[in-house]
Amino acid sequence: MKDYKKRYRLWSWIRKLLKFMFSRVVIIAFLLLVEMLFMLAVVVYFSNYFYIFVYLSAILNLLCVCKIIRTDDNPGYKITWIIVVLMFPPVGVALYFAFSRNRLSQRTLRKMSSIASISEIMMDDKSDVINMLREENPDAARQSAYITNMAMCPPYKNTETIYYPTGETFFAALLEAVKSAERYIFLEYFIIAEGSMWKELHTLLKAKAAAGVDVRVIYDDFGSITRLNYRVPKILRSEGIKCNVFHPFVPVLDASQNYRDHRKICVIDGYIAFTGGINIGDEYINITQPHGQWKDNAIQIRGEAAWSYVLRFLTMWEYLEHGLNAQKKETSYDVYKPDPMMRYSGEGIVQPYTDTPLDNEPVGENIYLQMLYSAKEYVWITTPYLIIDEQMKQALCTAAKSGVDVRIMTPGIPDKKTIYETTRANYRSLIQNGVKIYEYTPGFLHAKTFLCDDRYATVGTVNLDFRSLYLHFECGVWMYNTASLGDIKKDYTVMLANCRKIEEKDCKVGFLRETYRSVLRIIAPML
Repeated sequence: MKDYKKRYRLWSWIRKLLKFMFSRVVIIAFLLLVEMLFMLAVVVYFSNYFYIFVYLSAILNLLCVCKIIRTDDNPGYKITWIIVVLMFPPVGVALYFAFSRNRLSQRTLRKMSSIASISEIMMDDKSDVINMLREENPDAARQSAYITNMAMCPPYKNTETIYYPTGETFFAALLEAVKSAERYIFLEYFIIAEGSMWKELHTLLKAKAAAGVDVRVIYDDFGSITRLNYRVPKILRSEGIKCNVFHPFVPVLDASQNYRDHRKICVIDGYIAFTGGINIGDEYINITQPHGQWKDNAIQIRGEAAWSYVLRFLTMWEYLEHGLNAQKKETSYDVYKPDPMMRYSGEGIVQPYTDTPLDNEPVGENIYLQMLYSAKEYVWITTPYLIIDEQMKQALCTAAKSGVDVRIMTPGIPDKKTIYETTRANYRSLIQNGVKIYEYTPGFLHAKTFLCDDRYATVGTVNLDFRSLYLHFECGVWMYNTASLGDIKKDYTVMLANCRKIEEKDCKVGFLRETYRSVLRIIAPML
């Protein structure tokens, strides 16, 4: 009997090992390694012709640096790549063309531009709301007008907002909303992970699809690659659930793989929508706790403003379904509008927005900056990562030195140690200029929130790091004088009771660690 158990355990271990070795992640990693080794071999081969190699490398580096300087990229981003190119010739040049942003082909850009073009055509005219804001609060009007003009997402009245301070409260509300769906359910998430959360949601979606509800799912392949079986799209389609995968990850050193769909959107029947930091995975509702207590948040919008997210989802769907033909496809989005007889109510102004990396317009960052520029009393911020450029740093410091109470809350337990160290590398200079830093000690803080003067707030998916601000498709909700602002402030106050305030003396570390942090600050745009 004991021998049988031993053989069973051995066979079980072998099966797990084989499954891992032939998993999609391992195969892709192996092929990428082969590709990089090939590039290295080419470099080594040409090094035999040393004098030619040196001259060609110098010319290539100079041309590449000139090209970097001429781009419209963030200065910090350009400096980082110039250092890499000059320090590691010609490998740095190859890395720049493989991994730097905005290295997409014209064909790919044309395909993805359909997202913006359809959004512009279908955008509601809400100039009356902005005009009302101009009379009431010019600062609010400027923020709203910027979002309207640059993100093509107008402001709405007649919309209720409901704030959820945890993944658990959000998920309960999401399930109830899904149960109420009669026409359609659209879900778009960066991560969908196997586990209890997905299992319960999947069961409901399958039942709704069987009842004739139009159920569609989009998820990012890179975000879910280690968490979700690659056969899931096929399984969902067999159950009547439509599914598309954003940018399937392939073993090619290609800049387009940098662009990920980091949005979290659920829209139901055109008048209910959810967004925030919460993905579909057990750690987000604390069933598992790999990094201590997971602290996140979400917002529900119920009313007219939900229509913006219907359009954003459908334009992304059109791109994934039809690519170059998305602009030509004559889809009448009017059929997805909610019942015109429904009447909504809600305080304040609600403006959902999305951000795309394709237009060189960092909408998410500029919304944050405008709130800092408009602040008169306080700006309270939660972010899982604090990897900021000089412009954001100066805005934070200037607000603090002007007497504004600027507080930034970050995780006490990291999910990625290198990113965590980079976050901490930015503490000292901010604290020296009056910015207050707090770490959430119970675990990992994943919420992305700005709250300003009891007047403005934004809840969404935009981290304070280069990837969110410049490389990812993102989303959020900007709010002015909504009832939920009080709930956001209350949640922040509760979190502060579980935080450790970081003092300047806490930022003093040894020589090697300080050097390491300095290097991380330099290469931060690449992380």
